[in-house]
Amino acid sequence: MSLEAHRNASGAPIRCAVITISDTRDASTDRGGPRIVEHLESAQHLVVRRELVKDERDQIRAAVLASAEDASVELVITTGGTGIAPRDVTYPVLLELFDSDIPGFGELFRQLSFAQIGSATILSRACAGVVRGKVVIALPGSPRAVDLAMQQIVLPEAGHLVTQSRS
Repeated sequence: MSLEAHRNASGAPIRCAVITISDTRDASTDRGGPRIVEHLESAQHLVVRRELVKDERDQIRAAVLASAEDASVELVITTGGTGIAPRDVTYPVLLELFDSDIPGFGELFRQLSFAQIGSATILSRACAGVVRGKVVIALPGSPRAVDLAMQQIVLPEAGHLVTQSRS
């Protein structure tokens, strides 16, 4: 099957979960989550789960597992908690949950991000992997980083990711 056929095989729309992870944001101040929703909806995908949790290991774990185990969800995208501050625990929690990781996502995100912010991109622990058969993508909370990841990586590959995770 060709690359384009793989990308299109999942069919549109893809049903997505969006999880914001933050100690400092609430529904009225969250910037990353709504931005992800905008990108998904403008690409004709559906947001079937939406959640905001604190940057707490148990809350992150529960939210990601609930989304991965939800039969109506095909793709999970998180935003926030990917930095290196002591409170940023998204990355280590996801590493524990991943059945397999997708290292190319973080590598490509940081490469593209370097063009925008230079060497500060090393502070990002954006990552992706598979949890219980569902692709989980962790993005930073910055709207600019969300735009970059969604436009350059996530939306072009969403169908391919979903199809491959089902195989």
